[in-house]
Amino acid sequence: MYKIVGCLMLLFLAGSCSMEKKSIELDRPNVVFISVDDLNDWEGALMGHSQAITPNMDRLFKQGVLFTNAHSSQAVCTASRNSVLSGLDPSTTGWYSSIKDMRKNYDQVMDGHMMLPEYFRANGYNTYATGKVFHEGESDFPDKTSDFWTEYSPHFWNNMEPEIKKAGFGYRGRMFYPFPKNGGQLVQLYGEDSINNYYRQTNRFYSLCGGPLSEDEIPEKGMYDEQIASWAINKINEKHSKPFFLAVGFIRPHVPYTAPQKYFDMYNMDTLEIPSVPDNEFNDIPLMGKAIAYGYAPGGGWYNVAQKKEILPELVQAYLACVTFVDDQIGKVMEALEKSPNGKNTIIVLWSDHGQHLGEKRHFRKQALWEESTRVPLFFKVPGQKKRSVNRDQVVSLLDIYPTLVDLCGLPVSEKLQGKSLVPLLENPDVKWDKPVLSTWLYKNHAVRSDRWRYIHYRDGGEELYDHQNDPGEHVNLAGEPKFENVIMELRNYLPKYDALPAGSDEWTGDGLDRIINSWAANDSIPMWLR
Repeated sequence: MYKIVGCLMLLFLAGSCSMEKKSIELDRPNVVFISVDDLNDWEGALMGHSQAITPNMDRLFKQGVLFTNAHSSQAVCTASRNSVLSGLDPSTTGWYSSIKDMRKNYDQVMDGHMMLPEYFRANGYNTYATGKVFHEGESDFPDKTSDFWTEYSPHFWNNMEPEIKKAGFGYRGRMFYPFPKNGGQLVQLYGEDSINNYYRQTNRFYSLCGGPLSEDEIPEKGMYDEQIASWAINKINEKHSKPFFLAVGFIRPHVPYTAPQKYFDMYNMDTLEIPSVPDNEFNDIPLMGKAIAYGYAPGGGWYNVAQKKEILPELVQAYLACVTFVDDQIGKVMEALEKSPNGKNTIIVLWSDHGQHLGEKRHFRKQALWEESTRVPLFFKVPGQKKRSVNRDQVVSLLDIYPTLVDLCGLPVSEKLQGKSLVPLLENPDVKWDKPVLSTWLYKNHAVRSDRWRYIHYRDGGEELYDHQNDPGEHVNLAGEPKFENVIMELRNYLPKYDALPAGSDEWTGDGLDRIINSWAANDSIPMWLR
C-alpha cells in the first residue's frame, strides 16, 4: 500500500515538474536572429553615408537599443559567422578562413560546448533557419546540421535559371547571384575572353561589380532575399507550441551589388556622395597593411577600379541600392512579426558579419583591420524593455551576442563563451564599460578598438594607431609618434597572449599576404598607388 502511494506521489511530483518545465519554456521569449551579409554603417541611424535610404531599419532601431560602435572578430564571412555562432574568438579556435579546415578541428574546438542554435534547441526551443546564417547557409558542418535546427529552408539558389547562371562567369557562390547581364564592371574591363580563359578557374575577383536588374534577370520566384523573407514570414505565422529561435540570413549587400532597377532609381548618380581618399593615404601604412589593401585581384582592387572613373560611383550606387533592397526585406519580416501573436514576446537581434570598404583606404570588400571592415550595426529589441530609441556608443564585439541572448532568455550560462553579456548596457547607459575589443585578420594580425582608439598590430611587427576623436576616417597613423607610446603600450595588453595556428595546421608556413610581400621585395615592385 505504502509503495503504491509512494509511486503515485512520485508520479505526481514528476508530472508537476514536467508541467513546471513546460510552463517555464513557454514563458521564455522567442528570438528572431537577423544577420545581414556585408552590411557596413551605411544606414540612416548609423550615418555612415548621408544619402542611405533605410526607413525600415531606422524605424526598428527606434524600438530598442542600437550599438553604434560594434565590431566583428574577423572581417570575413566564414570566420565571423562561426565566431558569432560559437561564441569563440578566431585566435582561440584557429578558424581564420577555410571551412574545410574548420571541419578538421571542430570536435576539438567545440568539446563540451555548442553552437548557438544547438544550445537553444537543447534548452527547449524549436530552432529554424533560412538564408545565409552560417557561411554556406544553415550550416558549415553538414554532419552537425540536424543538431542545430528543428527545420530549415531549402537553398533557393539551387536550380538556377540558365541565363542567370551564365552571367556569373563561373562564380561559385550561387547564393550571391544574379550578376549583371554582362558580368559586371571588371568582366568588361578585362574582357569576357580573358575572364573565361585566364581567371574563371583560379581567381574570381570580378564579383566586385554591380548594376540594376530588369525583370527578366531576376529569378522567377524573386530575388533570393525575397524568398528568404517569405519563408521567415510563413514560419512566424505558424502556431508554435514551444518558444522558437528563428535565424534569418539576408544575402545582400554582398557582392555582386545587384538589385531590382527601382532601388537604383532612388540614388541619383549626379549627386551621389563618393568616399574621399587622400592622395597620401598610404604614406604611413606598414607593408602588411599595403598587402591587405592590395587584395587578390590582378593589379590590386584599387588599381582595377581606378581604370575607369565611372566604376567607383557605380559601385557606390549599387551598394546603396542593395542596402535599401535588403532594408525592404527586413521591413517585411518585422511587419509580419508585429502582426503575429508572437510580436510582444520576441527578442529581435540584428547584426552584420562585418563591414565593407567602398574605396576607403584604397580597399574594397572586407578582409582588413580598418574601421570600414570591422564596424557593423548591432541591435537588440527586448520585450518589456523600458529604454527604447537609444544608442550605445561604448565599444562592443559581435562575440557578445551569444552570451547576451543566453542571459536574456534565462538559459544556463555556457562556460566557454568568450564574449560578455550586454544586458547591463541594455538596461543602463551609464554602467562602466571600457574594455577594448579585438578583431583579427588571418594569423597574428590584430586590431584593438577602444572607445577612442584603433590600434593595429601586424605579425611582422608593423603598427598603426588612429585617434577616432580627431580622425574618424583613420587617415593619420600615429604609431610612430613618441607621445602616443603609452597609448600603444596600454592597447597591446589586449592582444591575444596566444594565437592558435590556422585550423588543420601543425606549423606556420606563411600565407597569401607573405607571398605578396615577398614578391614585392624580390622585384622592388610595390605598386605606386600603395606607396
